[in-house]
Amino acid sequence: MDNKRPENAPLRSGPVFFMPLALLGRRFLDIVDELGGVAIFFGKSFFYIFRRGQFSAIVQQVYYIGVRSVNIVILVGLFVGMVIALQMYHVLIDYGSVGVLGSAVSLSLIREMGPVLTAIMITARAGSSMAAEIGIQRISEQIDALDTMRIDPLMYLVSPRIAAAIISFPLLTTMFDLVGIIGGYFTGVVLMGINSGAYTSGVITSVKMEDINGGLTKAVVFAVLVATICCYQGFFTHTRTDGYGAKGVGLSTTSAVVASCVLILISDYVLSSFLL
Repeated sequence: MDNKRPENAPLRSGPVFFMPLALLGRRFLDIVDELGGVAIFFGKSFFYIFRRGQFSAIVQQVYYIGVRSVNIVILVGLFVGMVIALQMYHVLIDYGSVGVLGSAVSLSLIREMGPVLTAIMITARAGSSMAAEIGIQRISEQIDALDTMRIDPLMYLVSPRIAAAIISFPLLTTMFDLVGIIGGYFTGVVLMGINSGAYTSGVITSVKMEDINGGLTKAVVFAVLVATICCYQGFFTHTRTDGYGAKGVGLSTTSAVVASCVLILISDYVLSSFLL
């Protein structure tokens, strides 16, 4: 599977003042071509999720992507909740509104901070590993060997990772939110001395089902983006023109992490515009 356009293809000759437009147009076509390749890559991989024999591979990837990310998600979630509560406390106390601290912490976490920071944490820990592992399999010709044995590499390598990400991201996001709310309770109630009942009541009364659904929807979208981009970058490591071998794998891993983080933030803004 090699659907990338050749880069640095010569431009057709023409007036010099058209050159910037020609370069801009070629760059635009390259981006469209890349997006089309990613969409086809995801579509084929997603279809293979439902093929027979995928269950054990998906469980193995859920352990790697989800279970092994629990510690870092809990640690980051706890301190993010504590920091949000600390900042909110010093703002709200000026207006005599510390009673809404529970609402502010819980809604901040569930709507925005939980899905975004969880996705970035998983990208750094598991997404980079996906790109590097598949990239090494590509340059060592293991993927070519799978083709030779009539085993589809998308079904064998990519589909289980996408399915595991779709399962793991919402669960880890929920865990991040809960631990963050507990961290906010520790800062607000235990350290700052606000009323425990006010904090708990604020959390319970302010969080609606649509807030939870919105956060989980973001988590699923981020899972698809991160797993697809990281696997895609690793899968096409051999087509890079700026590096080969180990250097190419390193560049693909860096590109996968950077692109994933940027797209997480862009898609978060777009989704928030529709969900709010």
